[in-house]
Amino acid sequence: MQNIPSLDDLFERRVTYPDFEPQERLARLVGLDDQKSRLSKILGLLVNPQGLERWATKFHSGEAKPLLDVVLRRPPLVVLAGDVGSGKTELAETIGDAVARQEGIEITLFPLSLATRGQGRVGEMTQLLSAAFEHTVQAATRLKTTGKARGAVILLVDEADALAQSREATQMHHEDRAGVNAFIRGVDRLANLRLPAAVIMCTNRLNALDPAVRRRAADVMTFARPSAEQRHFILSTRLNGMGISRDQLQVLVDATGPMREEPGFTFSDITQRLLPAIALDAYPDRPIEGQRAIQLAKAMTATPPFHDEIQSKGTGR
Repeated sequence: MQNIPSLDDLFERRVTYPDFEPQERLARLVGLDDQKSRLSKILGLLVNPQGLERWATKFHSGEAKPLLDVVLRRPPLVVLAGDVGSGKTELAETIGDAVARQEGIEITLFPLSLATRGQGRVGEMTQLLSAAFEHTVQAATRLKTTGKARGAVILLVDEADALAQSREATQMHHEDRAGVNAFIRGVDRLANLRLPAAVIMCTNRLNALDPAVRRRAADVMTFARPSAEQRHFILSTRLNGMGISRDQLQVLVDATGPMREEPGFTFSDITQRLLPAIALDAYPDRPIEGQRAIQLAKAMTATPPFHDEIQSKGTGR
């Protein structure tokens, strides 16, 4: 490709793992142990497929080759879908640290900028998406070896429905359709080359993704609002020793849950809105008080859910 856009044109920043800051951020994501484990395994196998082969030899006497072929030939695409504030983007931005430490390698995150949609000029989004995958392929190719890779690359596409929305949508512009085709070709190219690279897509609107994109996903992980147990863990670990009684803590847990027709708080509602509000309300003249914290929680409304709807017709590619 001639005149390929630069890395700075395509990616807002690059993050290299392992690193202490994303490690701390990942540890703060409570209630997502299942997603953490599954995503770490998927990304780890892309870097070190020999690990799965050793497992098969140990437990199945080498008779699992047909199964391994299926597992290892899946497209290197994972979709993280769920409501706003559910932790999916934070997980996508930090999971590379866990994989880097797990596999003993360096991993680079390429977070795709929404500017990649371009300015609407004919062919622009297709060119930019193709360039993003070209940079990913080039970086991953340098890391590939006959055995364990020297490193890996993760291409992160946040708000993925803005770039890979369904081509079934009746109002979809032909340029957007071409961009989706370019995205699919990029994922298929990474799969065919079997490079140490993966694509993570985050979306609030799973049904808005093109069916062909969803079919290529090695896994679709869903994220929900925190349960009562998860809310209790977050609140208790952050407010421990602050003079809030056990009964008051339980009232806080209940106040942040679903009520009648209203949804419960998201993870970010609790960590980015409620807890700071409790601290700033008391600062600088008085200590935190349980009853006042409850009043603040009851006065706060949860982030409205994002309605996952799409008008479509026909079939996907």
